[in-house]
Amino acid sequence: MPDANAPFLLLSIRAEHDAAAEEYDAVMRFGGLDESRLRRIVLTRQPLGRIDLDDWSGIVLGGGPFNVSDPSDSKSQTQKRTEAELFDLLTRVVAEDFPFLGCCYGVGTLGAVIGATVDRTHSEPVGGLTVTLTADGTADPIFAPLPATFDAYGGHKEAASVLPAQAVTLASSAACPIQAFRVGANVYATQFHAELDLDGLCTRIDAYRNHGYFAPETADQLKADARHYDVTHTGAILRRFVERYSR
Repeated sequence: MPDANAPFLLLSIRAEHDAAAEEYDAVMRFGGLDESRLRRIVLTRQPLGRIDLDDWSGIVLGGGPFNVSDPSDSKSQTQKRTEAELFDLLTRVVAEDFPFLGCCYGVGTLGAVIGATVDRTHSEPVGGLTVTLTADGTADPIFAPLPATFDAYGGHKEAASVLPAQAVTLASSAACPIQAFRVGANVYATQFHAELDLDGLCTRIDAYRNHGYFAPETADQLKADARHYDVTHTGAILRRFVERYSR
């Protein structure tokens, strides 16, 4: 078991400073953590190295521009190295049922490790969406405090279209049937961004306007449209994750 007062670890794949800083601050804020309780490794800047799971209360993986379904010849050496490191780590996380929460990119990486089908079938545009919990979601200790239907922010090119029998679907949306899933008792992934509020979304729209998620000239309209969604519940997922797994 982790040591008493073991911190949480945030793994980031964001090379853009503003987006990476916003993600770290958001996970701290919604998780009720400070810098002593949330450490960060930015995988686009340094290798992961060996992670001893006993040193941590839990791991959070943020999102970013990488997609596991990208053609291999289009992936940079940094992306290939990052994916190899994450696949190795997540194989151990699943085997030990270690507390893990992957946001957006977590669906692709965790999905790849457990044998899910990850492809471009259920992509969603950048902005707000409405998420509905499944029966398993309403009974889940992390998701149960949320309303049965709630608004969230997202935007992704790939998603899990088929899960293996060992995974449990926790939430869905109209365009993406697998918005969240759990493996074992403690390993989670969400397609929407549990750490994202309106200010954070606007920061990311600016950071990724030239990454193919949307036409650059639509950035201001995307920000305006996002204001119509009441994204006030998703932060509870991070808070519950921290409360449940703090040691």
